[in-house]
Amino acid sequence: MKWTNIAWLMLVTMVWTSCEQINENYQAEAANPQFLHTSMKKLTDVIVHDIFSPPVASRIYAYASVAGYEALQADYEQYETLSGQLTDLAPTPKPNAEDVYCLPLASVHAFLTVGKALIFSEPKIEAFEKEIYAKFDDLKMPQEVYDRSMAYGAAVAQHVLEWANEDNYKQTRTFPKYSITDEPGRWKPTPPDYMDGIEPHWNKIRPMVIDSAQQFTPPPPTPFNMDEDSQFYKELMEVYSALQVEDEAELKERIAIAEFWDCNPYVSHHKGHVMFATKKITPGGHWIGITKIAAEKAESDMMETAAAYAKTSIALMDAFISCWDEKYRSNLIRPETVINTYIDENWTPALQTPPFPEYTSGHSVISRAAAVALTSIYGDNFAFLDSTEVEYGLPVREYNSFLEASNEAAISRLYGGIHYRPACDLGVAQGEKVGQYVVEQLQLQDDRIGMNEK
Repeated sequence: MKWTNIAWLMLVTMVWTSCEQINENYQAEAANPQFLHTSMKKLTDVIVHDIFSPPVASRIYAYASVAGYEALQADYEQYETLSGQLTDLAPTPKPNAEDVYCLPLASVHAFLTVGKALIFSEPKIEAFEKEIYAKFDDLKMPQEVYDRSMAYGAAVAQHVLEWANEDNYKQTRTFPKYSITDEPGRWKPTPPDYMDGIEPHWNKIRPMVIDSAQQFTPPPPTPFNMDEDSQFYKELMEVYSALQVEDEAELKERIAIAEFWDCNPYVSHHKGHVMFATKKITPGGHWIGITKIAAEKAESDMMETAAAYAKTSIALMDAFISCWDEKYRSNLIRPETVINTYIDENWTPALQTPPFPEYTSGHSVISRAAAVALTSIYGDNFAFLDSTEVEYGLPVREYNSFLEASNEAAISRLYGGIHYRPACDLGVAQGEKVGQYVVEQLQLQDDRIGMNEK
């Protein structure tokens, strides 16, 4: 009888202690947008480390963000699933109505699982997973809820990865490289590394929302013509003289703009026989950083944060597909090649010329598309301080709106000496069309509620 009483007391104590350890507020504490922000930052860091090209980076952001959004969406009835809205995305698995889940945990797990599958440095993501899942452990949710949520996040991730596997990316890895010709006006590899053209078949990747890579084909570029009275020659000389302004303040500002929006993931430096590289964020990664800044300023909850990342990354991916389609159709020669050949053999641009054709400007297209997406969420005249490049040694810049920032990103390419003006101006117009189409077609939140009511 004595041992029976002791055993019973121990059992009661264990049950009481177990109940005491459960945090009744774990759901609210788990729905912290910082879990998504820190996960996205880790993905960006790995993308930078692994030196993914800008188009490939946009694909990583898009699929990971879609997974994070879809795993969280069931907790917010006013938000719509992306299934049936994105090309070929079948209905996403839904949580069982009779079971309890922590969908913020499922969202982070889905995001990181997809992101990890699409990058090279998996151990870096795995180390981060241990850290962030430990924070969810600290919330003291019931173990069965934790396990069920992780399983659901894994199911959503698997669903998204199976969808991603059918977008023709793997097939394009085996397609032939860009063929260089001696035809005047055609793109050729540029100094200092003379790299092959990056992603010449990116227009064959399945778009997210736009119906094809050719849906928003821009007007053709100005025909190559080195006659001094030709339009092309005038555009060339504008690039050549962009940093030959007499006003010192204006010159410093142009250089600052060019450097701030450089976003070249791999800049090589040559000193004698020594070569080393500087890794930087991609242009898409810069706009993902701006998305974080906007979400934090607007005090977006976790669902709106997931929606902002998803819509922006979807716009970025489709914008890259649209832009790259034109790049390898027009195959326009870069200013550096023309100026060195015909004008000044010693001239070098302020920025290192990236390894793909000139027209249209990738920065111009994708920045405008991202800006349109963010404007649809947070509104126009959304002033913000862009600190995205601080960790790369550049100061904060201030903007009155996303569209203003996208305009500066576009003109930065002319100041940097790597684009003619039409690639910038018509690139903005191309990105505007892509962004508006994505915004019009995607139904993320019930119109009766609206995403701009802040």
